[in-house]
Amino acid sequence: MGTKSRETIYGASVRASAERATEARKQADRLACVAWNNRMLGFQGPAQPSPALGDALNAGYRYLEVKCLGCNTHQAVALNIVRRPKTTPIHELERYMRCKDCSEIRGYPYKRSHLVALRPNKISADDPPSTWWPGER
Repeated sequence: MGTKSRETIYGASVRASAERATEARKQADRLACVAWNNRMLGFQGPAQPSPALGDALNAGYRYLEVKCLGCNTHQAVALNIVRRPKTTPIHELERYMRCKDCSEIRGYPYKRSHLVALRPNKISADDPPSTWWPGER
């Protein structure tokens, strides 16, 4: 009749606020992941506290780089296929990491691995493994 609905009056501002909150959450997750990466690459740890699995995925980091301490190979583990709750901190994934090559040689699951960094893409020739300090090979 003569009145406007609440959707018409407040709808645009509510949607804009929700969009800004989503963008702020994504930025906060990105900054937490960058801080964790800097701590891991600069000081080689400690891995705790680490961002949650869901936070890393929200920030655009889809892979976790892991180094095997037995054969010194670097592997990228896809975070979107990890079967853990999205609230699981990244550092808790370290105990589940196994090196396939070392396990086949030894005949039992070999689990000496070290978390290196979160990555937005896989390890490739264009995007080599991370280095911990300038003199590392």
